[in-house]
Amino acid sequence: MKPRFNIWPLIITFFLVVTFQNLVTTNATMKRVSYDEFMGLLDNKEITEVVLGETTMKGITSVPEGETPQIYVTNRVEEDAVKLLKPYNVKFRKEVENTFFRDILSWVIPPLIFVFIWIYFLKKMAQKGGGGPGGSLMSVGKSKAKVYVEKNTGKTFKDVAGVDEAKRELEEIVDFLKDKEKYGRLGGRMPKGILLVGSPGTGKTLLAKAVAGEAGVPFFSISGSEFVEMFVGVGAARVRDLFNQARKSSPCIIFIDELDALGKSRGSSNMYGGNDEKEQTLNQLLTEMDGFETKEGIILLGATNRPEILDPALLRAGRFDRQVLVDRPDKSGRLEILKVHIQRVKYKKDLDLKQIASLTTGFTGADLENLVNEAALVATRKDKEYVEVEDFTQATERIVAGLEKTNRLLNDFERKVVAHHEMGHAIMGMALKSVDEVHKISIIPRGMGALGYTIQRPSEDRFLMRKEELEAKICVLMGGRVAEKIIFNHLSTGASDDLAKATDIARSMVTKYGMVKQLGHVSLERTQQQFLGPDGMKTHEYSEATAKEIDEAVKLIVENAYQRTLSILTNNKKLLENSAADLLKRETLEGDDLNAIRESIIL
Repeated sequence: MKPRFNIWPLIITFFLVVTFQNLVTTNATMKRVSYDEFMGLLDNKEITEVVLGETTMKGITSVPEGETPQIYVTNRVEEDAVKLLKPYNVKFRKEVENTFFRDILSWVIPPLIFVFIWIYFLKKMAQKGGGGPGGSLMSVGKSKAKVYVEKNTGKTFKDVAGVDEAKRELEEIVDFLKDKEKYGRLGGRMPKGILLVGSPGTGKTLLAKAVAGEAGVPFFSISGSEFVEMFVGVGAARVRDLFNQARKSSPCIIFIDELDALGKSRGSSNMYGGNDEKEQTLNQLLTEMDGFETKEGIILLGATNRPEILDPALLRAGRFDRQVLVDRPDKSGRLEILKVHIQRVKYKKDLDLKQIASLTTGFTGADLENLVNEAALVATRKDKEYVEVEDFTQATERIVAGLEKTNRLLNDFERKVVAHHEMGHAIMGMALKSVDEVHKISIIPRGMGALGYTIQRPSEDRFLMRKEELEAKICVLMGGRVAEKIIFNHLSTGASDDLAKATDIARSMVTKYGMVKQLGHVSLERTQQQFLGPDGMKTHEYSEATAKEIDEAVKLIVENAYQRTLSILTNNKKLLENSAADLLKRETLEGDDLNAIRESIIL
C-alpha cells in the first residue's frame, strides 16, 4: 500500500521555527527602557541612530564593525519627535512597522486550532459509531456488532450446565451449520430464528456463545438497545449493515441480546400518526429476516426475559420459528452448575455439593456463580486454606438475607421481642410437617430492616402446593405475631411483612386457586403478568357482593391460621420461653440445637 504524505506536520514545524527564531533574535539584541532612560542615553551620546515607529522609538548604539549593535526601545513617541531629536545631532529615520508575521499568526493559528479540535472530535465520534480510528461521521449507520470466531468465544457446550433441554435443542443448530446437506435431504429446513427465553442470569448469552464455539463459525453479537439511536433511520441502517456483514461471512450466527429493547410490540403509542425510530428499526429487522434463506447458513439467535411484550410479527412462523425456554435449574441442574464453577476456587475434596444444591432452590446460574465467589471471599477473610460448606452457608445467608448489621444495637426489651418473634416462626415451622425445613434462627440484624431472621429451605424442588400446605405456610408467618401476643400481651410493627405475605397467600387461595367452597370453583381475579417476572396489573370481573364475600373469606382463612398458631404455641409456651432465652444468649441457633427443640415440641 502506497504511503500518504501528510503536509500538516511540515507546515506546523515551519511556523514554530520562524516564531522561535524571531523571538530569540529580538530578545538577544533589544532592551526595553523608560522614556527618561532613553533621553539620558541620548544626552550621553550612547545612541547614534534613532528609528521612529508609530508607537515606539528605537535607539541604536555605535559599535565596531562585525559586532551586533545594542537596541534600546521606549514605548513613547513625542508628537514632534524630529524637532526634539535635532539638538542631539543623531541620525533618525521613520520606519513602517512590519506586522505581516504577527497578522499571519493571529489569523491562521486560531482557525488551525479549531480545525484540529474538530478533526479530533470527528474521529472520536467515528470510533464510537463503529467506524474505527479511520472512520467518519457517516459511520453512525454502521453496525456495532462484535464479531467473534471460535477461538474468541472460548465457550462450548462443556461450559454450559443445568439446562440440558435447551442444549439438546441447540445441538441441532450446530449439526446444521456443520452439515447443511443432511437437513435438506428430505425437504425440511432449519428454523430461521431461535428465541432463547429465560429469567435473567439463566445463561442465555452463554448458550449462544457455546453454539458458535461448537460450530466454529463467525459469531455476530449485539444488544437490541445498540440499534436504537437518537437519529431517525440509524437503527434501520445498522440492521441492514449487520445482515450484509453476516451474508459475507456465512455460515455464521447472529445473536441479538435483550431483543425486547428492539422488538417491543407496536401498540397504540403511534395511533395519532408518526413513525418513531424503534418502529423503523423493527420493520427493517422483519424485512431482513424475510430476505434470507436458511440455506445461506445464517442462523439468528435472540434472547429475552420478556417474551410477552414482543411484537407478534417477530414471533410468527418464518421468523423466530422456535422458542427455547432456558429455565431456572432444578436440584440436579444446580449441582452440575456448581461443579463447573467450583473448579475456579480451592475447596476440600469432601465438599458436599449436593447439600449446597439443596439449599439454593430458585438460584439461577449467575446466582450460583456469585455464591461460589462469595464463599471464596468468606473463606479468605478467615484465612482458610480451602472453601468449606459453612462458608457456602454464610454466603447464602448474605445473598438471601443481606449483610449483617453489627452496628445496629437494640435495647434489651427489643432484643427479647425479636428473639420470641423468631422463635415463634421456628417452632411453627418445626411443628407443621408440610412446610420447608428450618435451618437457622438468628437475632443478628441483616439487610435493610430485618431485626432477625429464620431461614427455611425446601429439601426438594416443588412445583405444586396443596391447600393444606398454603394454610400451614400462613401459620408459620403468623408464628412471630402470636408469640409476641402470648409472652408480652402486645402487638408490634415487627410482623407487618408477615401479615402482608399471609394476606396475599389467603387472597390468592380465594380469588386465583378456587380453594374456598362458598365461592365455588371459579377464578375471580386475572393477572396480566410477565411471562417470567412478578405479577403485573390485576383485573377482576365480579360484583360488590362477591367482593364482600372475598374479603370475609380472606379474613376467615387468616383468622383460622391465627387461632391454630395460638393453640400450638400456647401448648409450647415453656419451650418458647426457654428457646428464646437460649437464642438471646447465643444469638444464633442451628443444627443440633434445632433438633433438640424439634424433639421437645408438643403437638
